[in-house]
Amino acid sequence: MYIEQGYKGSFSLWKFWILPTGFILFIIFNYISMLYSPVSVDVMMAQLIDQLGSNLVLVLLLAPLAIGLFFVLGWAKLIQQQSITALTTSRKKIDWKRVFFAFGLWGGITVLLTVIDIYVSPEDYEFNFKLTPFLILACISILLIPLQTSFEEYMFRGHMMQGLGILARNRWVPLIVTSVLFGLMHLGNPEVDTLGYGIMVFYIGTGFFLGIITLMDEGLELALGFHAANNLFGALLVTADWTAFQTHSIYRDISSPVLGWEIFVPVFVIYPLLLLLFSKKYGWKNWKERLAGKVASKEEFLEEA
Repeated sequence: MYIEQGYKGSFSLWKFWILPTGFILFIIFNYISMLYSPVSVDVMMAQLIDQLGSNLVLVLLLAPLAIGLFFVLGWAKLIQQQSITALTTSRKKIDWKRVFFAFGLWGGITVLLTVIDIYVSPEDYEFNFKLTPFLILACISILLIPLQTSFEEYMFRGHMMQGLGILARNRWVPLIVTSVLFGLMHLGNPEVDTLGYGIMVFYIGTGFFLGIITLMDEGLELALGFHAANNLFGALLVTADWTAFQTHSIYRDISSPVLGWEIFVPVFVIYPLLLLLFSKKYGWKNWKERLAGKVASKEEFLEEA
C-alpha cells in the first residue's frame, strides 16, 4: 500500500500541493522563457560552456535539483511529519538491495549497449577521454546526479503520486498524471529543440516505466536505482553538442542528430523486458489492481495497519 503511506504523519491534502505546484510553475516559466528567448537552447548552452567550462555548467544544472531533494525530504519530515521511509516505500525499511540491483542492472545494460553501438558505428563517435577533466566530471556526477534523480523520484513518484492517489482514490490517475508531467518537464531540454517533439515519447514512456515499477513494487527503490544509473552512466560515457548534459565524457557522439527508431526501442522493447524481469524476481502479481485499483481511505488504511 505505497500510496496509502501518504496518510502517515500529520495528514492533510493541502500539504501535497505546495511543492508540486511550485515546481510545475517553475517548469512552465522556464519553458516559456526558452520558447521566447532570441537565442536557441543549443546556442545558449554553447555560450555558457565556452565561458564557464562544461563541468561548472553541469554543476549549475544539477545543483538546484540536488538542493530540491532536501526541500522535498524536509517538507515530508517537518510539515507532513511523515518519515522518509514512508515517503520511499511501503516496506518497514528502505530496501537498499533493490536500489543497488536496479542501479547495477541498468548501468550494465547502458554500458553494454553503448559499447555495441560504438563497435557497430565507430564513425558516429569520437574518443573524448581526458583524464583530469574526466575525474572532475566523475566526482561531480557521483555526488550530484544521484541527488538530482532522487529529487525527481521523490517529487513525482513519491510526494506527487501519494497526494494524487489519495485525492483520486485510485492508482491510474497518479500513474498517468505523474508520467506525463515527468515527460513535460523535459520540454526545455536541448534534445527537444534538436530532435523535435517526437522525443517526448521517450520521456513520457520513461515516466510510465518508472511509475509502473513504483506501483508494482510498492516503493521507490527500483526507480531510484534505475534513474540514478541512467543519468550517471549517460553523463560519463557519451556526450553530444545537442544534449542536456554536455560533459567531458569518454566518447562524443558526432553523428547528425535525427529522431530515429532507436529512440523508441527503450520504451517499446527494453522497458517491457525489464518489467518482465522485475516481475519474475520480485513476484509481482495482480497487475490490474496495483496499477488501476482503488486507494483505501484513511480509515480503511488505519484498520488494515
